[in-house]
Amino acid sequence: MLTHLDEHGRARMVDVGEKVETHRVAVARGEIWMAAETMNAIRDRNVPKGDVLATARIAGIMAAKRASDLIPLCHPLSITHVQVDFMFRDPDEAHPQPWLEITARVEAVSRTGVEMEAMTAVAVAALTIYDMAKALDRRMRLMNVRLIEKHGGKSGDLLLEP
Repeated sequence: MLTHLDEHGRARMVDVGEKVETHRVAVARGEIWMAAETMNAIRDRNVPKGDVLATARIAGIMAAKRASDLIPLCHPLSITHVQVDFMFRDPDEAHPQPWLEITARVEAVSRTGVEMEAMTAVAVAALTIYDMAKALDRRMRLMNVRLIEKHGGKSGDLLLEP
């Protein structure tokens, strides 16, 4: 039986009351592909709407803290740490254009994991970048938001990417 369904198939929030609180960590990653000129403008802080990365970092942190308001049946958590980082990437064989890599790390001492919070942070940071730079590049694409690692809890550690 799926844990978010009751015996009648109705959606329900999972009861985590009996679970032990442990230190939980989740790391998520995503990409936003863009034109080289757009990436240079962001890197040089030369976007008319302001400092794109500083704003996107704050948006990602805020989003992690509000994931339960956005995702049905997601437990509200007392998050202890959120870190959002950016890395500029040049085109290669797998990526035909430059991209900005977004990584979010979320931590909490909780009865449930913080994977949704980490992925929400990445997604909202990417949406913020798009919003702030869309006047320069309407062809930007948000790509590959995914969990890359998690630690803590009953299921233990999971490393999906280095």
